[in-house]
Amino acid sequence: MARYGMALDYKNCINCKACEVACKEENGVELGAEKHRIWVGGNNPDGQWPLLDIVSASFLPSQCQQCDNAPCEEVCPTHATYYDDNGVVLVDADKCILCSYCIEACPYDARYVDERTMTIDKCTFCSDTRLARGETTTACQNTCPTKVRTFGDLDDYDSEISELLRTRDHFSLKSNLGTNPKLFYLT
Repeated sequence: MARYGMALDYKNCINCKACEVACKEENGVELGAEKHRIWVGGNNPDGQWPLLDIVSASFLPSQCQQCDNAPCEEVCPTHATYYDDNGVVLVDADKCILCSYCIEACPYDARYVDERTMTIDKCTFCSDTRLARGETTTACQNTCPTKVRTFGDLDDYDSEISELLRTRDHFSLKSNLGTNPKLFYLT
């Protein structure tokens, strides 16, 4: 089995929203929906239009951090949140009772209520769609025009993500919490 993770070369993000649109399309989420599996945060450029300081803008793509020690999995009373064979944190919609414990426990604000199914949802690294079809990239990685995202097997020494993590400095969000996220931000 693989142990999937994602490296984000976030300084290349231009906030074009292609990743968000691709994710929504892949997962059947309406394009106008505010709640979604991935998002891009950040700050706007300084200045007044038309004299904007573009260099002052920064963007931080985010999503479920796919923690090795996921607080959301620990608090789920029905075991609807679980790890698959590849270590991806998933939600079994048939077991979800919408208690929202996982939403409260997630320190990354990565879960939301899917009003279509009335269950909690989150990023799945496309495990139930693209990976299930034998593809090796996520929808968000596949569509990014500036190649921000690199998805792959962290246990494969020769994988692109393993090479990036060996050769580039990186950090994880809120690593002090001990969640051991599998999203890595390249510096």
